[in-house]
Amino acid sequence: MNKLTVDLGDRSYPIYIGSGLLARRELLTPLVQGRQVMIVTNETVAPLYLKAVQTGLEGSRVEAVILPDGEQFKTLVVWNQIFDALLAAHFDRHCIVLALGGGVVGDMAGFAAACYQRGVGYIQIPTTLLAQVDSSVGGKTGVNHALGKNMIGAFYQPQCVIADTRVLETLDDRQLRAGIAEIIKYGLIRDRDFFKWIETNIKALLARDEAALSYAIERSCHNKAEIVAADEREGGIRALLNFGHTFGHAIETGMGYGDWLHGEAVAAGMCMAADLSHRLQRLDSQGLDRCCNLIEQACLPTWAPATLSAERMLELMAVDKKVQDGQVRLVLLDAIGQASVHGDYDQALLQETLTEMRA
Repeated sequence: MNKLTVDLGDRSYPIYIGSGLLARRELLTPLVQGRQVMIVTNETVAPLYLKAVQTGLEGSRVEAVILPDGEQFKTLVVWNQIFDALLAAHFDRHCIVLALGGGVVGDMAGFAAACYQRGVGYIQIPTTLLAQVDSSVGGKTGVNHALGKNMIGAFYQPQCVIADTRVLETLDDRQLRAGIAEIIKYGLIRDRDFFKWIETNIKALLARDEAALSYAIERSCHNKAEIVAADEREGGIRALLNFGHTFGHAIETGMGYGDWLHGEAVAAGMCMAADLSHRLQRLDSQGLDRCCNLIEQACLPTWAPATLSAERMLELMAVDKKVQDGQVRLVLLDAIGQASVHGDYDQALLQETLTEMRA
């Protein structure tokens, strides 16, 4: 087992990464002993791992709420089911909300914990690769709105993240590839050596090589933990984590939540951001090719869907958390491993990218 720390002073918390961690009762006991615990999970994960987690929580009062599975259910209506369960069980302000699932479960459970009785503790046990390397770390929580992804939420840090690599054995190939997209992102925005490692080991990651996956998860979490510690609420460097996301969120919203997985949309968005970076003469042609070739090797989309026009993409991008003073701020690449945020760029070149980068 490896342990990383997200350094936020008195709100610092550990990230445990390893195989078989669901059976390690000592990881949870100090946080939950004798307390009320509400496990938030979904219909896919519950039959696989709910019993194992419940067993590890003996000595506490444990209840569970099982949500429908899918990005299309990341709504205020479904989110309210968590409050229904907490209130029906008469849970008090000393309870713990435990997220057992992928990014949708983690985001909704964390947001519920931030709001229930004005804030209760919560723990993340991510069960998808994408959640293990990205969404479970950093305290971004929330739900989607029909007009924009993750537009309703809160910054609220967990007390602990437990990433059990063994649960990835039950993850389908499409979800695995979606997680690899976020792994590639870290190499592109700030870790050139990691990007080179991914280029060399992409086949091992796709083949679920345990050593390769463990290393990729740890390196990704290390990168994110450093960024979050330096800029918890996205006032500066943390914005780099949005590389490809403004384009990607527009794809997710425009196609209807659940049609494209988050990682798939981000993969296409990263290629679009790299293309725009090249058009703006920030990224050379070799860097553009390496970025898009690696994403293609990961069996991920490199183009936006043809059914979304450039005009519709622009409209959707304008409803984004990164918009500032009416200007869509984009993360662009200056080189492999180096990114920066820009609000002042040639709109005509953005239009070219949106027009030409469609399947």
